[in-house]
Amino acid sequence: MSIAPESRHVPEPALSVRQVLTLERVLAGEPEVVAGRDQLDRPVRWVHVAEAADVGVMLSGGEMVLTTGVLLAGDEARQAEYIQSLHRAEAAAVVLGLGRAFPAPPEVMRRAAERCGLPLVVLHRPFPFAELTEEVQSRLVRRKYAAISLSETVRTALTGLITAGAPLQRLLDEIARHSGCPVVVTNLAHRVLGTAGERPAVDDVLRDWERIARQAGGSAGDGWIRAELGGRGERWGRLLLCGYRGDPATGRLLADRAAEALVLHRMLGGTAAHSWEEQSAQSLLTDLVSGVVPARQLLPRARAAGLPVNRRTFVPLVVQGRDPDQLDRVLRLLGLPGIAAELADGAAAVLLSLARDQDAGALTAHFATRLRAGSEAVVAAADPRTAWEDVPAGLREARHVADAVAGSAAALDLPAVVRLKDVHLRGLIRLLRDDPQVQSFAERELDGLLCEAEPELLNVLRTYLATGRNKSRTAQLHHVSRPALYRRLEAIQARLGVDLDDFEQAASVHIALLAHDAQQG
Repeated sequence: MSIAPESRHVPEPALSVRQVLTLERVLAGEPEVVAGRDQLDRPVRWVHVAEAADVGVMLSGGEMVLTTGVLLAGDEARQAEYIQSLHRAEAAAVVLGLGRAFPAPPEVMRRAAERCGLPLVVLHRPFPFAELTEEVQSRLVRRKYAAISLSETVRTALTGLITAGAPLQRLLDEIARHSGCPVVVTNLAHRVLGTAGERPAVDDVLRDWERIARQAGGSAGDGWIRAELGGRGERWGRLLLCGYRGDPATGRLLADRAAEALVLHRMLGGTAAHSWEEQSAQSLLTDLVSGVVPARQLLPRARAAGLPVNRRTFVPLVVQGRDPDQLDRVLRLLGLPGIAAELADGAAAVLLSLARDQDAGALTAHFATRLRAGSEAVVAAADPRTAWEDVPAGLREARHVADAVAGSAAALDLPAVVRLKDVHLRGLIRLLRDDPQVQSFAERELDGLLCEAEPELLNVLRTYLATGRNKSRTAQLHHVSRPALYRRLEAIQARLGVDLDDFEQAASVHIALLAHDAQQG
């Protein structure tokens, strides 16, 4: 797994210089920051008591050095070199206890520390350094074990979810639960593939996503912690903890554990056959179609997912007979901006996002023609929308149109793009399919065939009526001779007790069959 430079190794939990100075035992010494005030957020990895003038050679970085300066008194050159050596050793801060050696803050050390950006703190009251070291060390140890415990808890929880075949969203929800902040997963183009956390907080992040995405490659700050996702020397995404309020080192450890789990989940493929990109599009389109989430609340998600949304014309489509991979390929081939995903009922939704000056009708027809080449795919569309708030209603309309011609596309003379005006009576019956009176009417009219359970005769009747009672076309579609078709039509009329040459009786049977098919669908 590839990890971001700032989190390549397990970090040591730390206190900042500022946090150390607020400890009750330290406050008793009346601390005063005399230099490096803007560097107080430096992490303190350890506390080291030392009076040696050459203490810098004994440090490994991140230490807060406590001294009385007894060996530095009266030698300004040594005082300046002392500060410079601590700076070279990357010490976190130096704390000087005022007393016999230095009754007041030494100006040479203050100026040197200010130049180096090293926090210099003086204690105005006598203070036992042992109390400070004990307090800080115990806190650091507790933090370290707490971080290790959290790390193992998160690792166990995520591994359990992966073993159980949980989807990506379930893993992200678990990560957000432990981090207490919004979690975002993106690809390398900063397109959002998944989010988790409290919805208002996530929406706030996504609303400002363009700025955040530009800064995603920078160093973490103010609780923004990232970990790179990838394997076998190749990166393919990022995990972001957005506004983590805990200890930064613990946050980086949490991000690392989460990244490891996400890489493993992607390698194993989860339980879904879809990629994370497809799952992201599916979640967005499903929420748009359902209408459960207001469209305006989904706008930040759409923008963060890479869909152009400003001053665009949106074309809602529902396609039957093609999988989302094929839809994505055609979108890329034609250079059309949009997203596609499979819906719960097996149909696929497509949302095109076109510039206002583009011909939406022509581009939609071109897309449908390429999509239907060599197949019997049905492309249903709603009229273009210029307002994002109208997109959910457009997707539902396109879905209704697709449902209205489901199962009968081969027998119908459909245009490349089917719209509401093309489904006529079939569309109305689809809307009324759950009405009890319509259900009773369908059962009554078709009773002679339904009771006999004659699917072959029902199919012949369906095709015959859908083709406008065209016997030649019906025989051709069912691969039978005309005499054989006549015998089947006679059997149908005998069992239903109708004359299909009579327009009103044929229309009644046709409506009943449409209602029956709609109910079954």
